[in-house]
Amino acid sequence: MADTSQPVRRAALFASGVALLGLLTACGSESATSSGTPEPGSVPPPGSARSSSSAEPGAGTAAPDDTTTAAGAVPSGTAGSASASARTDGRCHTGELRASVGRVDPGAGQRNFPVVLTNASGRTCTVHGYPGTAFVDASGKQLGPDPERAPGSPRTVTLAPGSSAWAGLSFSSPQISGARTATPATLLVTPPDEREPLKVRWTAGEVPVGGNASSVSLTALEAGTGP
Repeated sequence: MADTSQPVRRAALFASGVALLGLLTACGSESATSSGTPEPGSVPPPGSARSSSSAEPGAGTAAPDDTTTAAGAVPSGTAGSASASARTDGRCHTGELRASVGRVDPGAGQRNFPVVLTNASGRTCTVHGYPGTAFVDASGKQLGPDPERAPGSPRTVTLAPGSSAWAGLSFSSPQISGARTATPATLLVTPPDEREPLKVRWTAGEVPVGGNASSVSLTALEAGTGP
């Protein structure tokens, strides 16, 4: 019988060599890819060239069109914090207004006066609600209680430079009501939400300061200088 073991042994050795060569090739290819070096001809995926530390808008870095101001800093172009406040605060301040009292409008035993606030500043500002008023004598002592607020719906009045708003000051005629009276020297007028009053010389005679029917009422501000 012919010996066939030699060809079979050679074929097995050849197959083992091919398998080993394939394994070594695969290991070499895997090592090159995991090192971060692209294979020849490969193209990096879109966006992979940007650093992973790049901040996106909204992730702690201001977008190009955002403006930030440090706490307590004065915006560029202003002379100081007071100037910035005056520019951004829409309310009219005492120092920006002028007060006056219009002519009496008598009717049905009442005496009615328009108390007028005029914007004397160079900017547009607003007033809202009721002014404060008080009659005082020559020494500055208040005469009578504070006026009562008449029912109404306060509204915001925008005052351009030179424009006015008015509130109605009313009381019963003392000659009819019999109330105790005094003659004020000054009417103090305090704009809404302000603390410092404006002084207006009072020339309309006696006002009620006590007794029956001595109350004085005041309406909310509205645009104009009176009825």
